Amino acid sequence: MTELVIFGATTMARLAHHYFTTDSPYRVAGFCVDAEYRQGDTFEGLPLVDAADVERHFPSSSHHMFVAIGYSRMNALRAQKYAEAKARGYTLASYVSSRAAVLTAEPVGDNCFILEHVSIQPFARVGSNVVIWSGATVAHDTVIGDHTFIAANATVLGCCTVGRSCFIGANATLRDRMTVADRTLVGAGAVVMEDTREGGVYLAPKATLVPKSSDEIDV
Repeated sequence: MTELVIFGATTMARLAHHYFTTDSPYRVAGFCVDAEYRQGDTFEGLPLVDAADVERHFPSSSHHMFVAIGYSRMNALRAQKYAEAKARGYTLASYVSSRAAVLTAEPVGDNCFILEHVSIQPFARVGSNVVIWSGATVAHDTVIGDHTFIAANATVLGCCTVGRSCFIGANATLRDRMTVADRTLVGAGAVVMEDTREGGVYLAPKATLVPKSSDEIDV
C-alpha cells in the first residue's frame, strides 16, 4: 500500500482523506500546510506538518502527495501548489471513485479528484489537477484542460474543448462542439451555447423573491 501525504487542512483535505482511505490503494500518512495556516500538530488524527519541512517527515522517495485545494483564485492556488509538489520530486496521486463510470481508455492526469456518479464517456480526455464533483458528465470526445474544476451535476457535452483553469458551476450545461477558453467561469445553472472568451464570466439568472409567503403558494 502506497503512503500518501495530503497538502491541505480544510474541508477539501478532510474529504480527500475519507475518499483515499475508504476507496483507494493509498494509506494516508499525514498532512502538510504552509506554516501560517497550520493550527496544531494533527488533522483528522494524523500528523500535520509545515509544508516547508514536509520532506523530512514524508519523503518523496516513499510517499506520494495529493494537493487538496479547491477552486480558489480560479484554481490558481491549486495549480501553484501542484507545481511546487512536482518540483520537490513528489508523484501526485489521483483519486477516481470506484462508483464513477469512467469509460474512456485515455488515462486521467495526476492530482485529479473524480467523485462518485461522475460519467466520463469514451474518447474523452481529462488533464492533470482536475476536480470533477459528484454527478457531473463529461461526454464523448471532450477534452478537459489542466487545473479545471467541474462542480456537481454539471454537463459538458460531446466534442468540447475545455481550457485550462476553468470553473464550471453546479448544474451548468455546455453544448456540444464548443471551445471553452482558458480561465472561463460558468456559474451554477448556466447554459452556454457558444464558444467562450478567455477569462469570461457566464452567469445564469438568479432566483427572485416573489411578494408572497410560501404559505400562500399552492404547490
